[in-house]
Amino acid sequence: MADHTRGGGNAAEKSGEAYWKANLRIIIISLIIWALCSFGFGILLRPMLSGIMVGGSDLGFWFAQQGSILVFLALIFFYAFRMNKLDKEFGVDEE
Repeated sequence: MADHTRGGGNAAEKSGEAYWKANLRIIIISLIIWALCSFGFGILLRPMLSGIMVGGSDLGFWFAQQGSILVFLALIFFYAFRMNKLDKEFGVDEE
């Protein structure tokens, strides 16, 4: 069993805690953006967006059919980019 009475483990524990807080912040922001684009623009705000035309249909319909998928794909790449940067910052990146 590990000895947790020394001070060295405390710094690693705080670093791990900061890493997961930053990770959760990225996840929460990504989920909020995804929910806003898919549920908000595609369903709740669709009547307000009906006057704006994109590709032959209104913007609300476009978000419901294609926009939310494209935003989701962009969020996947953003998350991968930010997590690689975060991993390097905390020294847990892959070699």
